[in-house]
Amino acid sequence: MNVYKKRAIFRRHNESNVYRMFFWVVLILGGIWLIRLVQQGEIRPLFEATPTPTREAGSYTLEGEALFTAGRLNDTVDANGSVTSIGAITAYKEAVRANPNDAGAWAKLARIQAYSSALLTTDDARRARLEEALESAQKAAELAPDNSEVYAIRAFVLDWNSTPGLVCSAEDVVSKGTCDASVKLLTDAERDAVRALQLDNQNTLALAFYAEILVDAQRWSQAEESIDQALERDSTLMDVHRVHAYVLESSGKYTLAIEAYNRAIAIAPNMTFLYLRAGANYRRLAFDSPNEEIQRQLFEKSLEYFAESARINEQLGVKDPGPYLSIARTYSQTGDYFAAARNAQKALSFRPNDADIYGQLGVIFFKSRNYEGSIDTLRCAVRGCSGEDSCKGRGLEACDDENAPVTVEGLKLSPSSVVYYYTYGSVLAALSRPKQNYCPEALDVFGEVKVSFAGDKDISGIVAAGEEICRLVAQGDVSSDINLEATPALESVMRETPTPTPVQ
Repeated sequence: MNVYKKRAIFRRHNESNVYRMFFWVVLILGGIWLIRLVQQGEIRPLFEATPTPTREAGSYTLEGEALFTAGRLNDTVDANGSVTSIGAITAYKEAVRANPNDAGAWAKLARIQAYSSALLTTDDARRARLEEALESAQKAAELAPDNSEVYAIRAFVLDWNSTPGLVCSAEDVVSKGTCDASVKLLTDAERDAVRALQLDNQNTLALAFYAEILVDAQRWSQAEESIDQALERDSTLMDVHRVHAYVLESSGKYTLAIEAYNRAIAIAPNMTFLYLRAGANYRRLAFDSPNEEIQRQLFEKSLEYFAESARINEQLGVKDPGPYLSIARTYSQTGDYFAAARNAQKALSFRPNDADIYGQLGVIFFKSRNYEGSIDTLRCAVRGCSGEDSCKGRGLEACDDENAPVTVEGLKLSPSSVVYYYTYGSVLAALSRPKQNYCPEALDVFGEVKVSFAGDKDISGIVAAGEEICRLVAQGDVSSDINLEATPALESVMRETPTPTPVQ
């Protein structure tokens, strides 16, 4: 009888399976590999938020060019200072941030930064913007040392940086009209323009900018030859007609300059600074005209250009005080001081902390014989102001919900601000009496002006007349009915009509 071993019906003996072990080893190694890839960022975790798509540099460049053509050079900001829409400068800055090696984008940014300086009202703001433009142009030249367009644009930027009023001391401007720093920048600009033409003698932009540089170097015949060549090669560029207008304007050919500005406007109809230049030339023609009716027509024509510039800005949502200041100057010259003051105040509503606009409004108040009111306004321009004083400086009774108090930093004494200084000092002196004596402040202002403008005979005469009034006040010998307009010290302010300044 055979007896068999009892089988394990419900339990199996432990036994190793080489295939199963191999499977687990592969699974573990795969898990380790997956974890490492996640840690290295090559594999993103599940359910992670989708990253925001990154724009290409080219799209920013296209946007910047479109915004420049539309006339939107600077960002648009609301009353709280928040950016509501970007301008061409910001778009190009984004382009070079996305692709910092794009020399063309750096050069175009520099060009737009330089042009945008024409929309700024103070020397400090213009100087800062032009320095930014030069930095951008330098970067472009480093990236593309043999690019003709880059050299042409750097020449243009260097030229605008060379403006004596921006880089020279007041003493140098008065005595020599220039300084070593200005001469060097202008020399460097000419060198770059020549280099651009050596690299590409068909570069129309280089010819145009070279003509502008030659005007600033007072080589007018060469400038005319250069701009004529540029017009022959390509008359479709706004820059060419703008420079042509500048060449004509510098030669006193204001009517022809207006025609050239009109051609530039036809190409770039949203460039508001072109309207301002054309309007300024109409104003100059009006001032020189001996015929009252023709003069009236020319002033009205200048106002049309300024108003069109303001309309374009309003349409674009750009709060630029420039057109309103130009309108204010024109009304001031026609004797309509109420309209002049209203437009200057409109400009201040856009930039209530801009000391230069306070200065312009103060001169308008003075011309309108609002002498007491001019003191508060000119003080903001010269010494600065804050709180309720800033609202009084705007010609208001007090601050309110629509006119908030601000802090205004006074302007440094310069060739462009000296008129505010000597007008402020002269009004303080003329309104001084032994019992209400403003002379201590007036003499402080005159002292500053004397140091910087001793070589200017007209300004020295203004200071001397103001000091004489204060001497009489100190002696108690002063009339109560001083005619400020007839005072030699301020005759120049009453009749002042500056020659249109080139866009720089």
